[in-house]
Amino acid sequence: MNLLTIPVRCLRTRWLRTLTLFAVFTLGVSSIVALHEVSKVVGDSFERKLTSFGANILVAPHRETLNVSYGGFSLGDVLLDTGRMPLTGTLERIGSIPLKANLAAVAPKLLATGRATPLVGGWAPPAPATDAHAARGHTSMAQAADGHASPEETRPASPPDSHPNTPHPAQPGSQPEAQHGAGRPRTGIRDAAPMDARTHAQGTQPLAYAPEESPHEAPVPIAVVGVAWVQERALKGFWNVFGRFPHGPGEVVLGHAAAMRLGIGPGGTIRLGDRELPVTGVLDATGSDDDGVAFTDIATVQQATARHDQASFIEVAALCSGCPIDDIVAQLAQAAPGLDIRALRHVVEQRMYSVRFAQDLALTVSVVILLTACSMVVMSMLSSVNERKREIGILRSVGFSRAHVFAVFAVEALMVGVASGAVGYASGHVLAGRIIDALHLGDGAAPPFDPVWLVLTTAGIALLSTLAAAFPAWKASRVEPAEALVAL
Repeated sequence: MNLLTIPVRCLRTRWLRTLTLFAVFTLGVSSIVALHEVSKVVGDSFERKLTSFGANILVAPHRETLNVSYGGFSLGDVLLDTGRMPLTGTLERIGSIPLKANLAAVAPKLLATGRATPLVGGWAPPAPATDAHAARGHTSMAQAADGHASPEETRPASPPDSHPNTPHPAQPGSQPEAQHGAGRPRTGIRDAAPMDARTHAQGTQPLAYAPEESPHEAPVPIAVVGVAWVQERALKGFWNVFGRFPHGPGEVVLGHAAAMRLGIGPGGTIRLGDRELPVTGVLDATGSDDDGVAFTDIATVQQATARHDQASFIEVAALCSGCPIDDIVAQLAQAAPGLDIRALRHVVEQRMYSVRFAQDLALTVSVVILLTACSMVVMSMLSSVNERKREIGILRSVGFSRAHVFAVFAVEALMVGVASGAVGYASGHVLAGRIIDALHLGDGAAPPFDPVWLVLTTAGIALLSTLAAAFPAWKASRVEPAEALVAL
């Protein structure tokens, strides 16, 4: 009979109490492990999704300006440099930093100026489909995108507030519409063709309704942004387009405000240098600078402007949960000296608040579960002390000291903690994988089984259970032998 055999015999004799305590502690440990792993995966997945709402680091060339004034009158600022940087070399330096795994998207941009001729009649997105015709409308749009839609399927309805005297689109088979649409493919988006005098004379209206219908004859300038489409769409996941995104080089997507102002929709063109670029889609309104510009692939802009292998600036979306954003900015500045690298602080803080909220919530729930499990250990051990006063008195009478009695109860709690920690970590890891699969987090795999974390979890839970049993064990050690024997 020693300090190891006595706790084992006590646990085996009172197997129901031991099993209950083991089950409660194991359930708590598995819940904590599952919450920790799920919150980590959810936080990483959440942050990756937030990268589709814009960049948080801006890489741009240094721009030197000179303020010109004479006689106290300012004549404005003069830009002393070109405001462009080499693209390939900069991308290679960005991809060489130690924290390159935290870069979710690197989107270069090259700015240029194109020209477009506004069309009479304007362009407007299709009206929202009613509930009764929503399914048919979506089908017509899909068919039209493939070039198989009929005129009846793609013709927009007249405005709901139209007056009997208000012109309406021509009916199928009418001569004006046949002339108006001859030679152009039908699309599910409203036509952007100009309205001629015969259309006005016969009381019909073009297939688009714009706020102003004043004719424009001279081409007007429009900002053209060259982008890398794969990276740009990863960075701008909130973009919705009427029509389609470009499938090949030289195709253009217009911002919503630019399309409304110019009256150009899918099927129209804009001129960049000596090239006519077809418009394939129009972005939904975003409320940002994207609304007023045109987007095409960066290679087309480089060729049209003779700025080969150049970019105006680069937007970077970095994952900030694994390291401070300042570390990434410092590494970028070291890898690409001479460039202006800035972190957009408000964007970083908003994203990190969202990520930390999920992690803090999981931590709070874990603490509550852990405190509940510890309270169960305290209550169970206190009950065991009250039931085993006679046993304690016998141990004291045969020579066991108070430290020995304390150790007996502490070792019991330690054994339960070790078993609960090991089984709880394994079951929690399995449970986390099931939860992640149930949440359909396809972009975030469950963390791998880590033996180091198994050992650390087991040791931590064993220590915690021993500390929880400290007060009951101390109370047991204070029982006097005479008092226990009198109770017999």
